[in-house]
Order: sequence, then C-alpha cells, then structure tokens
Amino acid sequence: MSDNVKRFEKLLVVEKAALLIIDIQERILPVINNHEAVVKNTIKLIKGFKVLGIPVFYTEQYPKGLGPTLQSIKDELGREEAIQKLSFSCSGAGELFEILMKRNLTQIVVCGIESHVCVQQTVLDLLANGFQVNLAADAVSSRKIIDYETALTRMRQHGAEVTTTESILFELLNVCATPEFKQISKIVK
Repeated sequence: MSDNVKRFEKLLVVEKAALLIIDIQERILPVINNHEAVVKNTIKLIKGFKVLGIPVFYTEQYPKGLGPTLQSIKDELGREEAIQKLSFSCSGAGELFEILMKRNLTQIVVCGIESHVCVQQTVLDLLANGFQVNLAADAVSSRKIIDYETALTRMRQHGAEVTTTESILFELLNVCATPEFKQISKIVK
C-alpha cells in the first residue's frame, strides 16, 4: 500500500487489541437466547486470538450464584484465570481497566452475556475511558431478543463498533497467504 493511501483508523490492529469475554457462566447460559452460537463464536474468537498472540481476559459475575465459566470455554482458555466481579460493569473487575491501559491495549473486542446488563455497562465504561470497543454481535446475547437488540443499538449509538466474529478475525489478519491466515480460515469454517 502506498504512503498516501489511508486506512480506516478504527480497523483492529494486533498490537493494540485484546479480547474480553464477559460472564459466560454455567447457570445462566441455558436461558440465554441463541446461547449455542454465543459459545461457538466465543470459542472461535479465543482460538483466533491465540493464533495471533493477542491477550484474552474473562470475567465471572458472582460465581457463587451463577456458577463458573462454561467448561468448554475454560478448556479453550487454558491456564487463564477468571477475573471475579460483583459489579455489572467490568470497570469494577479488579484492576482490569488499569491493566489494559498499562499494556496500551486500546482496542477491546467484547463478547459475552447479558447484552443489556454486564456487556452494555462494560462497553459504555470502556468507551468513557477512551477505549475503542469492537462488539462481536454474534457472540453476545440476552434472555430476551428485545434486550439484545436494544442494547446493540444503544452501544452503537455511543460509539461501539458492532461487527461479527469472522469480520473481527479477518480484520486482525489484515492479509492472506500467511500461516496465521490458514489457521484462522480453518477456525471460522
């Protein structure tokens, strides 16, 4: 690409990105609309971020009541530890926001549940703190469709980039014909 051709400034860049998985926990998941797709796409994101060497963080909302993170997601995450929280927003999840700032991770890809509670409050707080948020619309959900749709609209109106799992992964790749491209192509199929 020539020096005078610009790229959209909000395109995801590996060096600035992180994945934040919010509260995909055993006891609440069965009542979430389209929860199978949320889990499947979250796992695709984890696998793709691992291929690209991008940090992944995940939270658990009051695990004593809602149970731990779904085992299939924990298995994919490996040794990563959950960040426990009682606040709906991940801004109250220990020093998570400070860690992201210190590591200059300014583009946060978000997935999880519920769209209109913990996800929405986290996204709005991330935006308020100067982060770019890319929301994987096919990896978030709520119990009710109206809550999901309303939350996506609100987050988009306040500056979140609403996109999809596959779009996020190929945006981070930027080019094809690399070993990472081949690995991610297999993940999204």
